[in-house]
Amino acid sequence: MRKVLIVTLMLMLALGACAHADDVKIGACIYRFNDAFMLRFRQAMQAESEKLGAKIELADGQDNQSTQDEQVDAFIADGVNVLIVNPVDRMSSQSIIDKAKTAGIPVVFINREPTEEMLATYDKAYYVGAKAEESGTEAGELVASYFKAHPEADKNKDGKLQFILLKGQNGHQDMILRSKYSVEAVKEAGIEPVELAGAIANWDKLEAMKIMNGFIMSIGPENIEAVIANNDEMALGAIEALKAQDYNTGNPEAYIPVVGVDANASALEAMDKGEMLGTVLNDADGQGSAAVKLAVSLAKNAGAEGADGKYIWVPYQKVVRGEKQ
Repeated sequence: MRKVLIVTLMLMLALGACAHADDVKIGACIYRFNDAFMLRFRQAMQAESEKLGAKIELADGQDNQSTQDEQVDAFIADGVNVLIVNPVDRMSSQSIIDKAKTAGIPVVFINREPTEEMLATYDKAYYVGAKAEESGTEAGELVASYFKAHPEADKNKDGKLQFILLKGQNGHQDMILRSKYSVEAVKEAGIEPVELAGAIANWDKLEAMKIMNGFIMSIGPENIEAVIANNDEMALGAIEALKAQDYNTGNPEAYIPVVGVDANASALEAMDKGEMLGTVLNDADGQGSAAVKLAVSLAKNAGAEGADGKYIWVPYQKVVRGEKQ
């Protein structure tokens, strides 16, 4: 029985006064609905909207920026009081900010962070999310801790960590920072990291499984000492590829530690089975709730109490089998 206690940080308590927001209409644009993390995020936003009495309508951008731009236009034309946007391409956020500014309505970005310069162009533009470098650091620390505690993990006994890196979407700030800081954390732990191979797998389980299959065939599982994935879905894809080679199926002599980010249900189950080393909680519930609270507060001209300038930050938390660190 898993004993992982996930505690959602209660942020922005001052925004609790936003109850009775039945006159607030939120237009929420999601980069694509077919994403496990954003499904949880959407559910949290819907639950918080219902709790506050606000109306929320969600649109599926289908991973197409042009489609999402049209949805933003439609929401504005429909008279929403505030936008929540998970941009398909975060570098297109300026256009969305400009549209919101022209319409005179606030915009809250989630999951994909616009640049500071973009947010600075509109006093009613904000971002709710988590600092991606934290998740990278914590994922790297999970691997480093395991490597130090299990001498057998150093298969070639060279004192170095030979690893595979599975990365999210090209250009996404989480991909860039999680990749960088996970490797830096291994170095900080006094272990020299050696990247055997790495590839973009677009946050996708099936794509990661195919890529990992190729790495296993070309490198050999016996030469891989860890897999670091930017999210749980890619970690789970890597595990499926390993299991096909009789790795990570319960035999301690055929085990490769795999870590991800998100702490989704499938990852926690894989941890319970001993297939996955650990993950880092990316608190979709906390972020979704905070985004709606902020959106309602801004729509009612109640300010952005609890914000750090233009930001609401929700911390990450390490999760390993049987416990939260």
